[in-house]
Amino acid sequence: MSRPFTLFTGQWADLPFEEVARLASGWGYDGLEIAVSGDHLDAWRWEEPGYVDSKLAVLEKYNLKVWAISNHLKGQAVCDDPIDFRHEAIVGSKVWGDGDPEGVRTRAAEEMKHTARLAKALGVDTVVGFTGSSIWQYVAMFPPVPEKVIDAGYQDFADRWNPILDVFDDCGVRFAHEVHPSEIAYDYWTTVRTLEAIGHREAFGLNWDPSHFMWQGIDPVSFIWDFKDRIYHVDCKDTKLRFTGRNTVMGSHLPWGDPRRGWDFVSAGRGDVPWESSFRALTAIGYTGPISVEWEDAGMDRLHGAPEALAALKKYDYPASQTSFDAAFSTKD
Repeated sequence: MSRPFTLFTGQWADLPFEEVARLASGWGYDGLEIAVSGDHLDAWRWEEPGYVDSKLAVLEKYNLKVWAISNHLKGQAVCDDPIDFRHEAIVGSKVWGDGDPEGVRTRAAEEMKHTARLAKALGVDTVVGFTGSSIWQYVAMFPPVPEKVIDAGYQDFADRWNPILDVFDDCGVRFAHEVHPSEIAYDYWTTVRTLEAIGHREAFGLNWDPSHFMWQGIDPVSFIWDFKDRIYHVDCKDTKLRFTGRNTVMGSHLPWGDPRRGWDFVSAGRGDVPWESSFRALTAIGYTGPISVEWEDAGMDRLHGAPEALAALKKYDYPASQTSFDAAFSTKD
């Protein structure tokens, strides 16, 4: 189908934006999924004269394009409860401020609105990110959690995100939520309920990232089909499963790369994601957007892994044609 391949810059925010562009171009990527992180993008500068043009000039210099930008880290703080030291490390001083939890949530929501405005200024129609969740802390459901607490969590999400999505609508931009543990939508049924909570409004869709589905036991191919009208963006990250009876799904508080973990993120093509079936499903639903490589692998140097992942995924993005089907089943005298 010849979809564009991009590199997600979130794991590269320690490098200057131009250096990431130079690397990605040299490896053969078509563009970047640019993170609002490091010096890559600053959503608060969206209307500063010359700011957007300077970023587009870097892309043009290296023959790259942008189809989506992302703001996972600030989106995380919109709904999270508690807000604590973990957020201080990821949201930056402008959003953290004095650390008052509700103030952090309010400023994070404001940055997400600015992110929609920045996307429009860049000529981009999709923002990828997280939502956070006030009820993820209850995922084990013990000590017992009344249903009204869970109901309130989905209402809190709707109350905080609907005003953000109003700005997305005004800008003609869509939000692609990454279904991910610690978010309001983290698996199949929570995704269903999240869409219900905001009335299935079109501004809110999904970023399909199969790596988080694999260790939860979610079929990534069925997910594509069942949510075909909501797949707004694709991130490709792989997961290697190592469930041994000692290595388990919960990770055991062990760091990435520890062989005692039940699973780990690995470079695309080196794990258990069924990439060919997934790409065929994306073709079947008519997805023509970017295929973005989100590179994570604690056991491999990223300068080796990022070009390898691109090559591994490109072999599955072959053209789909009705010609051979029609020829096989034609009736000729």
